Amino acid sequence: MMKKTGNSNNPVQLFGRSYPLGASFYDGGVNFSLYSKNARKVELFFFDDVDDPHPGRTISLDPARNRTFHYWHTYVRGVQEGQLYAYRVHGPFDPDKGLRFDGKKVLLDPYARTVVAGKNYQREAAIKAGDNAGHAMKCVVVDPRAYDWEDDTPLGTDYAISVIYEMHAAGFTRHPSSGLSPEKRGTYAGLIEKIPYLQELGITAVELLPVQQFDEQDAPAPLKNYWGYNPVGFFAPHCGYSSIKDPLGTINEFRDMVKAFHRAGIEVILDVVFNHTAEGDQQGPTLSLRGLENEAYYILGKDKSRYEDYTGTGNSINANHSVVRRLILDCLKYWVMEMHVDGFRFDLASVLSRGEKGEQLANPPILWAIESAPELAHTKIIAEAWDAAGLYQVGSFIGDRWTEWNGRFRDDIRRFVKGDEGMIQHLGNRILGSPDIYTNLERDFNRSINFLTCHDGFTLNDLVSYNEKHNEGNRENNRDGAAENFSWNCGVEGPTADHHIRNLRIRQIKNFFTLLFISQGTPMLLMGDEVRRTQQGNNNAYCQDNEISWFNWDLVHENKNVLAFVKGVISFTQARDIFSYEGSLSENSGSGQPHIVWHGVKLHKPDWNNNSHSLACTLIHPQADEQLHVMMNAYWKELEFEIPRLDKKKQWNRIIDTFQSPPHDFYPIPQSQPVDDHIIKVAPRAIVLLYAVEKQK
Repeated sequence: MMKKTGNSNNPVQLFGRSYPLGASFYDGGVNFSLYSKNARKVELFFFDDVDDPHPGRTISLDPARNRTFHYWHTYVRGVQEGQLYAYRVHGPFDPDKGLRFDGKKVLLDPYARTVVAGKNYQREAAIKAGDNAGHAMKCVVVDPRAYDWEDDTPLGTDYAISVIYEMHAAGFTRHPSSGLSPEKRGTYAGLIEKIPYLQELGITAVELLPVQQFDEQDAPAPLKNYWGYNPVGFFAPHCGYSSIKDPLGTINEFRDMVKAFHRAGIEVILDVVFNHTAEGDQQGPTLSLRGLENEAYYILGKDKSRYEDYTGTGNSINANHSVVRRLILDCLKYWVMEMHVDGFRFDLASVLSRGEKGEQLANPPILWAIESAPELAHTKIIAEAWDAAGLYQVGSFIGDRWTEWNGRFRDDIRRFVKGDEGMIQHLGNRILGSPDIYTNLERDFNRSINFLTCHDGFTLNDLVSYNEKHNEGNRENNRDGAAENFSWNCGVEGPTADHHIRNLRIRQIKNFFTLLFISQGTPMLLMGDEVRRTQQGNNNAYCQDNEISWFNWDLVHENKNVLAFVKGVISFTQARDIFSYEGSLSENSGSGQPHIVWHGVKLHKPDWNNNSHSLACTLIHPQADEQLHVMMNAYWKELEFEIPRLDKKKQWNRIIDTFQSPPHDFYPIPQSQPVDDHIIKVAPRAIVLLYAVEKQK
């Protein structure tokens, strides 16, 4: 039995044990465990209120009794769920040796299940010298056994039938037009009320921008960090998205949201950031990892006083250090097993393939560990397979399970629709699932995550409305954000009253959506693209927590015709076996398997030349008795396409014509119109899709 310490006026304190890390309940109390190799003294603080400048109780951990190897620990009886806590860790401040201990800074537990930020939180206080206790975030003791998941289970939706919707957890409902009560706008609870909209759209998975606790003050003042790609609490759902303000409200509301999405048949994928933290470079704040064991958690340069920056944010996490690997794996398992999420999108995942000196590893231990962890076997793991220092691994990311954001799909489809030369061969490859990129024939082609826009860059509306980025509102003199967007404003920069330009922009949007959903792979669309959400030309709205970034629900009515088109295309393609086929489409029509036949304006004569702007194809799934014919014209003049002949029992019906005005741009199969000629005129910058149906007797 462990020896007791303390006195009759306090909860009973014991020496504790080194595992598990974090704060964990057992036997009538809570065990606290923290990793720090070079610390000389560790203090555990209990706070009564998040903004208290002084702890209500301090427990000093004895290096002789409360330390096992590099783990500092203690056990306290009588601690209740909801108790606020934090640490102070004392040790040498010697940046030249990679050591940055600061015994006056209040630090977050990396394993904290909930974090709260009070009204007095100040990032600057964690940068300046001195005590920051009254201005620091605090951890919350959580008992995961206290929540009733009822019958909730993972959905396990195949990639082949998935439609992913990248969204901001708060921005989806924060706009006053959302129709929600003020306390629910921008919250996990608010998301629950908008689930029917996503169901009607045809979404099978939401990919939430970061919801790991982040620092909203990590942005040029007085702006706020909106995206959240700057974590401080990897296990904790962001407290700013909770409508319930007590310390435990955040975690319970998040779990309610996950449960509600699952009941609606929608998976929850988290965009996770394990490549850097909010602590920034050597001038940044000491919030957690820096003050716990700086040299272990971060990749340092030859000059250990400086951080290697492969992320563009000032620091890079040392993901393949043994302790950091454990943290990442423990975190992922927690979100899956205790929080019931269905998968992860890894921001700048190529950073995780770098070694402790920043070198590229052929077999990164952390990536193989994630792939092979049995607790994660049923989840989706999606890599943004590049970093900010030039490492680009699309098509070559390790493993058999990892899927990838296909950045080449985004760029090549943009350039084709824009009208650039030399894109036809690339277009063909993207439609086929990018076999030129994914050369492993045993890999599922649906694991190419196809997207045209995402949080980082123009919205789809802005892609056809702006030639240049307009990021002046970010207070960085328009230097931030990508300069090359492969966008085209269709003749006028920004909003216009010109009827012809407005119609052309709508047509281009419909072209983009059509190509996204007829291509082999897993489609992902950005929040609000289906209703022409605009960011007014800002392609890096990370600090715009305002109407520039929020979903304006008035657009659902204002752009109802575009929304109806997108719903129709999703519904049509999701119901076709050819678009959920798990293998690669053969280009051999005699194979008897699902296949594709290429054409140009003449049957069986595709024009692959650099100056070509048109392509046609027939998609055939013999077993499902499906035939589709697609004619794509990115040329600025009308073109006449020959169409294949069908047997006498079948006829071609027009499903999509992006040139036409609603409701003639999309027809559900029962209302689709037969095509009587063997030549189809396809308007300039338009796409037509035909589907073979039985002739009516």
